[in-house]
Amino acid sequence: MSIEKVRKYFAELGEPERVIEFEQSTFTSELAAQALNCEVGRIAKTISVFVNKKPVLILMSGDMKIDNKKFKAQFAARPNMIPVDEVEALIGHAVGGVCPFAVNEGVPVYLDASLKRFDVVYPAAGNDKSCARFRIDELERYINSAGWVDVAKPKG
Repeated sequence: MSIEKVRKYFAELGEPERVIEFEQSTFTSELAAQALNCEVGRIAKTISVFVNKKPVLILMSGDMKIDNKKFKAQFAARPNMIPVDEVEALIGHAVGGVCPFAVNEGVPVYLDASLKRFDVVYPAAGNDKSCARFRIDELERYINSAGWVDVAKPKG
């Protein structure tokens, strides 16, 4: 189970308390925000896409979605969502628990500028009933980040 990989990852960093588990589902940004009693934007959702046929993760604010034009300008490719039945094998986490920690080797993780609006954000932690708490200035330390991008726009 991928939450165990995430627990191990944080334990090896000396921070096993990072993982927060809930009784209720955190499968979507909205459900995670309800569980945490916070605004949806503070949920750092992890989007799994192909860029030139290679898996890539984008961590962005839960109240945003990919802006195709910005994405193409950033990556010189259209965003193609990884099919649900392929996500776990390619990324290392199943849909609902996809997170930027303990991912398969070679999968780059980009941080979207939409997260910078907040002092604290909550990415998932390996399953659909978990998250982890981070200050924005901590994200790059705990995520093997490929860098910051600006590829999001507000939902709606």
